[in-house]
Amino acid sequence: MFKTTTAQLPSDVNKKPLKEVLTEIEQRYKIDLQYSENLVKDVVVTYPTWRYRTETEATLTNILLPLDMVYEKTGEGTYLVSKFTYYQRPVEEGKKHIAQLLAAYPDVQLWELRKTELRKCFLEQLKLNPFPKKTEMNPVITPPRKYDGYTVQNIALETIPGVYLCGSLYKPSKGKGPFPAVLCPYGHFTNPDTNLYGRYRPDMQFRCATLARMGAVVFNYDLFAWGESRLQFATAMHRTGLAHTMQTLNSLRAIDYLTSLPFVDAKRIGITGASGGGSQSFLATALDDRITVSVPVVMVSSYYYGGCPCESGMPLQSCSDLGTYNMEIAAMASPRPMLVVSDGADWTKNVPEIEFPYLQKVYSLYNMQKNVENVHLANEGHDYGVSKRMAMYDFMARHLGLNIRAVEDKTGKIDESKVTVEKYDKLLVFGKNGKMPANALHTSEEVWNMLKSLQ
Repeated sequence: MFKTTTAQLPSDVNKKPLKEVLTEIEQRYKIDLQYSENLVKDVVVTYPTWRYRTETEATLTNILLPLDMVYEKTGEGTYLVSKFTYYQRPVEEGKKHIAQLLAAYPDVQLWELRKTELRKCFLEQLKLNPFPKKTEMNPVITPPRKYDGYTVQNIALETIPGVYLCGSLYKPSKGKGPFPAVLCPYGHFTNPDTNLYGRYRPDMQFRCATLARMGAVVFNYDLFAWGESRLQFATAMHRTGLAHTMQTLNSLRAIDYLTSLPFVDAKRIGITGASGGGSQSFLATALDDRITVSVPVVMVSSYYYGGCPCESGMPLQSCSDLGTYNMEIAAMASPRPMLVVSDGADWTKNVPEIEFPYLQKVYSLYNMQKNVENVHLANEGHDYGVSKRMAMYDFMARHLGLNIRAVEDKTGKIDESKVTVEKYDKLLVFGKNGKMPANALHTSEEVWNMLKSLQ
């Protein structure tokens, strides 16, 4: 009498651990594959033998793509294997995309048509088309605090009914204006010494106060569901497409508020931010011609889009058959003055060789190459550190008519030491244990419904 057993299917027989398959590929194609052990742990490849091809990269694609993994050539015979991330692509792919984009608009007329097409698509993807009706912002303003050459007061703007944008307004202490204005959105940095983040960080206060001492009105404002915004929205809402939409809308509404102030010159509006603040800076500049000068820091890239859904949650990069990426969104500032600040330790490390030549070619369509500059700090990393701020101060002074001498020491160097770094609670509109106004919205559904009702 025969004992029955379950027959093995081909898919059961033809299985190998991914690590074993990658080792075999290295030996067969004489290449070096770099990856983390956690990436390959307990991962199995079905039908690995049938996935091999004569070409190395075709084989890697067949093996890795079904596993939601990708590879990038990092040197001769060397490849980096990693998990697929929707906001990042290989450097070489970014280079090819730049060539395709430049071929699509060889003259300024075609580039202007491209900008119009992208603006429309961006607003559609953000669900801001038609643009929501502009309502009263009902500012909540604290009394000013006086320091050396500037004042600070905290302010909340009701950008749409029930949604409050909290920030701090820095103003020159002398003169009546009209002064230029600078918007200062921020990224996801946290100060390791003080554990402060966002607009409460010392380096953010240095930036805003120094610009104010140079003669600018400066508005430094919270990310959506960050900072005081957490009084009305759960932190988890920050990593959503709604945050992408609201942060964009908030920047544009902040311009509405600043340009309504009698002491602000509406024809001289700047914006600067780093990382996620850089994303906000070039997107707002692309959408709003009222911004006359922009300084996006450590974010202009042809192959990295922004890892937080608050800057990539809505699929702007899919706009048009050609698609788009950060460097093209930044280029939409043309021919307005723009300084791109990059460094050697993140996705902006190739700006001098890849992205900046692209930007120069776009600006050359207007014969305005002089209006786009790059400061590359090859030995620095991902931050808005002091050397990056120094480059920004100089650029803003030249293009907004600021008085840089007001912040120079006897040797002619910019001196930030006269800035008073305030404690966290002093920068709050509603206080440490504050409550939002009674009409404050609290859920994603409420915000989306409010936006829809205004369209």
